[in-house]
Amino acid sequence: MALNPHFILAWRNQALDQLTTSLGTSALLQVYAGVQPADVSSAVTAANVVLASLTCPTTNAFGAAAAGVLTANAIGSAAAATGGTATWFSFVKSTGARVLDGSIGTSGADLNLNSTTIVTGAQVAVSSFTVTLPA
Repeated sequence: MALNPHFILAWRNQALDQLTTSLGTSALLQVYAGVQPADVSSAVTAANVVLASLTCPTTNAFGAAAAGVLTANAIGSAAAATGGTATWFSFVKSTGARVLDGSIGTSGADLNLNSTTIVTGAQVAVSSFTVTLPA
């Protein structure tokens, strides 16, 4: 039997807005090198290196969800702390607790960058980011 769930729009928007609530204020978008953990509850290993930490707006990382889509508010750029190949990201609370992880690539990833090669001291920037819950 195939799995084929469908959710009402109001629930999808509420679920996405809960992501914003969970992140709280002063969240960060951390760009990592290394193998992405299996889920956000799995520990980040020493092999995972934070290449850059980008600051989200102090009020909310995301605007209100609409049509099942959550759009990030402007994310600040940051100088890379170290160089490496960006492979995954995590939105983290100000406490450091991870809330949302995803893949990084140049196309077809959860977060697409112009290049996954990060150079120490170079600016890392994200021009836009959305999370979508399908119907």
